[in-house]
Amino acid sequence: MNEWQEASLIDLGSVERGRSRHRPRNDSRLFGEEMPFFQTGDVKAATLHMTSAGQYYSDFGVAQSRVWEPGVTCITIAANIAESAVLGRRGCFPDSVLGFTPAQQPDDAYFVKYLLDVHRERLTSAARGTAQDNLSLEKLLAHKFPMPGPVTRCRIAGVLRSLDELIENNRRRSEVLEEMVRAIYREWFVHFRYPGHGDSTLVPSLHGPIPAGWTCGTVQDMVELVKTTVDPGSVDPATPAVGLEHIPRRHLTLDAWDTAEGLGSRKSVFAAGDILFGKIRPYFHKVSVAPIDGICSTDAIVLRPLDDHWGQAVMTVSSGDFVAYATQTSNGTKMPRADWKVIKEFPVTLPSAEVAQRFNAVARDALQTAELLMFQSRELASTRDLLLPKLVLGQVDVSSLNLDAVVEGEVA
Repeated sequence: MNEWQEASLIDLGSVERGRSRHRPRNDSRLFGEEMPFFQTGDVKAATLHMTSAGQYYSDFGVAQSRVWEPGVTCITIAANIAESAVLGRRGCFPDSVLGFTPAQQPDDAYFVKYLLDVHRERLTSAARGTAQDNLSLEKLLAHKFPMPGPVTRCRIAGVLRSLDELIENNRRRSEVLEEMVRAIYREWFVHFRYPGHGDSTLVPSLHGPIPAGWTCGTVQDMVELVKTTVDPGSVDPATPAVGLEHIPRRHLTLDAWDTAEGLGSRKSVFAAGDILFGKIRPYFHKVSVAPIDGICSTDAIVLRPLDDHWGQAVMTVSSGDFVAYATQTSNGTKMPRADWKVIKEFPVTLPSAEVAQRFNAVARDALQTAELLMFQSRELASTRDLLLPKLVLGQVDVSSLNLDAVVEGEVA
């Protein structure tokens, strides 16, 4: 620990606020497709590199903001306090996000991210206020942290970054698998270009021309609504519990959950393979397939696909068209909710048994592979979380750590 000294972020680089000058902030002229506009929720959602933005600026929006280059550490100071991620692509962010630009070495962007992860509780406490929690630039720079020399900082960042990049790679592979299934779904069930379609003719129906042998139906013909609820206090405290905050947007693979311990109100019961559809503000597109048995918020609709239509049911309920239908027919203004009594009537075209079975095989194979990648990533994340404070606080000598052996043990 001889090389470790108390220092602030300004000793490693510059820290500046993001910029969004124009008012009102929701002026439609600000938004378009020109430049990613990253906000505090995007920072929180990132594992390591922030590349996905909830909104994009137009040229008008970019002109009143500032464009940051990749390699900057983004730090939230409002709403989600002291969350951080390294910018993975050029983009803008508002003044509720700070940008740390390393001066000594690029790896310090990663070291600072991990440093803040370890000290997040301390920084969150410092941000508490009477009206609204806020971690100002001045408050952040006033904090001093024990930091090692540049070589050790680089090594620490390298170890933790390696684990996070494995997790990110697994996530990308999972997304590719999901998109592959979705592309096949569109080919087979929207454009009717399924294997053997050349030998089939289209016939008139209530849904327009459909392949001969196929029938018109609704979503309720492919799924069963699960109505079972339970008092969380009556189940094993270790039972997996899913809240709406755990269901990712536009991603079928559920990768986070909590436990039933300490939960109060009644929860819905689900089984592995069930679809969890977030019914509050359905436009958030929170639809996932449960990889485990558990309980969930009653703000999620639990649907159990029928075996004969499992793949089509999963891809239909998670499709943009179905989510748009649920949004258009939702009830309420501030907190619109999807109504199963309405959305169950969403029209679908049911294929022949042979086509349904073949698509089931395709969907199950791809989504089960994505599920395996998710469980692997959870193990990697557990290892990272174990190492994080030990390395950043100097409790473990990073030079003696065999990362290859650690990773091989997790992915075996």
